[in-house]
Amino acid sequence: MSPVCTIMVGRLDDWLHVLEKRDGIIVTPGYPDWPGIACMKRAYPVYRERGHRARLLVAAYRHHLHWSEFIGGDLIASMPYEWQLLYNASDVEVKDRMANPVPPEILASLIAHFADFRRAYEPDGMTVEEFDTFGPTVRTLRQFIGAYHELVGLVRDVMLPNPDLK
Repeated sequence: MSPVCTIMVGRLDDWLHVLEKRDGIIVTPGYPDWPGIACMKRAYPVYRERGHRARLLVAAYRHHLHWSEFIGGDLIASMPYEWQLLYNASDVEVKDRMANPVPPEILASLIAHFADFRRAYEPDGMTVEEFDTFGPTVRTLRQFIGAYHELVGLVRDVMLPNPDLK
């Protein structure tokens, strides 16, 4: 079995939406829904060219392009069950799109307006150390840690019900 490298496509999209709002960046509506797709399509041939044994795994779905743009790729889709039901019931044509490039006007806009997109998109765009402080990484870790603390609270309440409440 091959090792897996996860690309959380939706989390990069989420981050660019945050940057749009936080930094007052104006781009064509819909373009910030493409950075995860662009990075996956960029990483896919790079992994093959460099002979990496890992298979890429797509995760963090936000819309159907996070599925439909990768149809035909030799990758793993970590798709929530609800999304599977939606896609199965949709009229989105199931055809190979993995080799289709991201529209050049979208790619050019993302590169021009978002330094963090360039960092994620370029194979050597950031060091391992920089990845630890990269916006999508920190936001993901904060969410996972928050969920852990919620779980600990639920376990505590089951094991030690609050005696102040009836």
